[in-house]
Parts: sequence; C-alpha cells; structure tokens
Amino acid sequence: MTDPHPPKRSAVILLSGGLDSATTLAIARSEGFLCHALTFDYGQRHRQELDAAKRVARHLGAASHVVERLDLRLFGGSALTADIAVPKDRDDFAMTHGIPITYVPARNLIFLSLAAAFAEVLRAQDLFIGVNAVDYSGYPDCRPEFIRSFERTARLATKAGVEGSPLRIHTPLMELPKPEIIRLGSALGVDFSLTHSCYDPDPAGRACGRCDSCLIRRNGFRDAGVADPTSRVP
Repeated sequence: MTDPHPPKRSAVILLSGGLDSATTLAIARSEGFLCHALTFDYGQRHRQELDAAKRVARHLGAASHVVERLDLRLFGGSALTADIAVPKDRDDFAMTHGIPITYVPARNLIFLSLAAAFAEVLRAQDLFIGVNAVDYSGYPDCRPEFIRSFERTARLATKAGVEGSPLRIHTPLMELPKPEIIRLGSALGVDFSLTHSCYDPDPAGRACGRCDSCLIRRNGFRDAGVADPTSRVP
C-alpha cells in the first residue's frame, strides 16, 4: 500500500541572509523539501547578514540552521575580508565588467565543498544555492559552468556519488533578473525586511545605499514595482 504521506526529501540550502538566498529557501520549501539551512561566518566585514540569515531561517521554517565558522580573513584579498574599501557609486558598466574587489577568492568553491559534506552526512541528494548569472556582479563562481563542473566533481569525490546517490545542485535563480526574483520571493511569502544585502552597513546596521549590492537591490525592487523595506543611511 502506498504511503499517502511519504517522508520529505532533505535538502541543504546555502543561506547568506540576502534576498536571493531567502528566495531560494522559499523555493525549496515550496517544492516539498525538508530544508536544512547552512550559513557561513567566514570573517566577513559585518555581522548583519548572519543575523538576517537566522531571521530568514526561522521565518521560512527551516528544519535546521547550521552556522559554520571559518576565517577567510586569514587569506584576505577581498573588500569583504580585508581592510580594503568597498567600491561605491559605480555605474552599470562598471558593475558588469571585470571582477570586483568584493569578490572573495574561491568562496563558493569552499562553501559548496562544505555543503556537499553536510548533505552527505544528512543523506541528502539535493543542494540549493541562489547564484545568479544575470546580475552576478562579475563573480566567476556564480556562473552555470562552474556549478555543473562542481556537481561532476562532487560525484567523483564523495562516497554518496560513488555509490550511486550523486548530489544534485539546484540553481533556481540562475537565469532570473533581480525584479523577477523579488516578485517570485514575494509570491512565496518571503519577508524581505528580514534580509540584508549591503556590503558596508553603518554601525546601526543600515545599508549604505551606494555599494554594488545596494544598487542592484534598489534597482531590482524599483523595476519589480515592489516597495523595498531596506533601512538605509540617510
């Protein structure tokens, strides 16, 4: 006899606290997954996104939320992990050409490796990440070719992959422009006031309104016709 209520499949969701990862968690939940959120405290220049990730995980009913600590400040090389100024007031051309100083060396490669290990322990075959190739700010580790390559690598490098249970990496936002992501998140019940996007907030946690991430977020809400609940520096 078929079980009318089969157990949910587990999935690991990379959750940064930003609007993309919050929408990704909402998507995974809407698809029936038991969602285990994974956030990285990697030595980033502020704590607001970590607090936002905790709020979002609670709001969207994650089955668990792990905050993994590692210190990428050991290497530096980024405005997010070293004493380097965050670029401000860049125009669209500057934001879409070249790799910005806010790129953290190999960040998604590191994050996905740890997420794959977490998934293997959970016996989960599904991993969700909110990378986006439309307005990805030049980050090479947000491209679809990288994701597919990592998926192949994980198949070779894990016990689960070798034994026939390979990891599937879901990138539901990969081809969506920011306004569509915002509309989708809104439709799925994401409270965007709980999220944080700014690279360089003030001590009160207010967004600077001038870094690349703030500008992309502001333009996305404007073009989506949705009110942006972000608290910004006056």
